[in-house]
Amino acid sequence: MFRFAQPEYLYFLLIVPLIWVLYFYSVYKKKKNLAKFGHVKTLEPLMPDVSKYKPGTKFFLQQLALIVLVFLIARPQMGAKVETVKKQGVEIVVALDVSNSMLARDINPSRLEKAKMMLSKLVDELDNDKVGLIVFAGDAYTQLPITSDFVSAKMFLSSIDPNMVPTQGTAIGRAISLAMNSFTPDESADKAIIVITDGENHEDDAVAMAAEAAKKGIRVDVIGIGSPQGSPIPMSNESSDFRKDNEGNVVITKLNEQMGQEIAKAGEGIYVTADNTNSALRALTSQIKKMKKSDIESKVYSEYDEQFQGLAWIVLLLLLVDIFILDRKNEWMKKFNFFTK
Repeated sequence: MFRFAQPEYLYFLLIVPLIWVLYFYSVYKKKKNLAKFGHVKTLEPLMPDVSKYKPGTKFFLQQLALIVLVFLIARPQMGAKVETVKKQGVEIVVALDVSNSMLARDINPSRLEKAKMMLSKLVDELDNDKVGLIVFAGDAYTQLPITSDFVSAKMFLSSIDPNMVPTQGTAIGRAISLAMNSFTPDESADKAIIVITDGENHEDDAVAMAAEAAKKGIRVDVIGIGSPQGSPIPMSNESSDFRKDNEGNVVITKLNEQMGQEIAKAGEGIYVTADNTNSALRALTSQIKKMKKSDIESKVYSEYDEQFQGLAWIVLLLLLVDIFILDRKNEWMKKFNFFTK
């Protein structure tokens, strides 16, 4: 695979056509000024040492050196071979609730934004582990397949919002089922599913699905996010208007702690409530550190190799040739019949 590490320098190539235009204009002006003294054929015997082709050859060499130099400073690189490496780690799939109720602001700045910030910090705590991301509301979708690429994981986190799942609801059971199928087959590392939800409008049998995951050796942890007292649901992240029911009453969303605790118990995991502190994150990180780490395979890209050395030698060679070619004719070159005109 080939790439330029600093491709922005390639824009310097845009000045090359301008230099050519200026060069041909200067040649034209030189011939025009020379014609003031007489016909060129008549003047040639009076200038026996003037070479007709050397200036153009030198200009061509200089331009070629300039073009190669631009490619050189853009840092051409090759490599990026995919390699399989083994690391000691665990596998974690996060199932994040993105239903409209997660826009409630009983947790600052909102339930969803708090969950995203908490997950970003959790990813920072991971080392040689793998992480996957599932979003769910009335249905569940894989947002990021399980990977050790934490940069991509944080990038996908930043783009999550309730519009990603068109069907509203809280299908935790479907999210757990999808998460169970997202782990790497035949890996001996401990596996865990982390469900982050307010638990409202619980639709399917999430408790039974968590129990099934536990039978397969997959622990299910639950982070309840929100407050039992409840909060109105904004129409959007930046809206000051709140959702209303069919009778015009403002809808209040409340954290369903009992449901979260039942799922965590069936999944042999822990239940923690997220608040405006980092206590939930600390509890979760502590649980992850207790998990058994085993060899897990990861696909990684090898480092790119710098390829500027060859271009540097080409630039040097072109400049050396340019130095040895004089603008005028020289006697020793005539022996080889080079540039005799």
